Amino acid sequence: MADHNILGNKGEDAAVQFLTDKDYKIKARNWRFGKLEIDIIAEHNEMIIFAEVKSRSGTYFEQPFQAVTKKKQKFIIKAANAYIEEFEIDFEARFDIISIVEQNGKFEIDHIEDAFYPLV
Repeated sequence: MADHNILGNKGEDAAVQFLTDKDYKIKARNWRFGKLEIDIIAEHNEMIIFAEVKSRSGTYFEQPFQAVTKKKQKFIIKAANAYIEEFEIDFEARFDIISIVEQNGKFEIDHIEDAFYPLV
């Protein structure tokens, strides 16, 4: 497995632990709708949270959250709509980004709530 995939998996594990420690209920990881994927789906305070996790080993080029482009947001929103319909979710939805930087074997986690919104 490529190094970036290993870091990505470790980052997602850290993000799940981070959310769980804050009393989020993890509903799904790497949920797929066709070719689209949502990294983490969770419930918290009667909301459904769709979280994109971005992990990096440094911030030389960009902060991890900057990699969630408008195009990527559009794909996440489309997959989230499919999840909401399939499971008949009646909660308000929120789109978060969990930005993770690994340095010296430790993770620095930045949880950005309401990172983006679906266009109406």
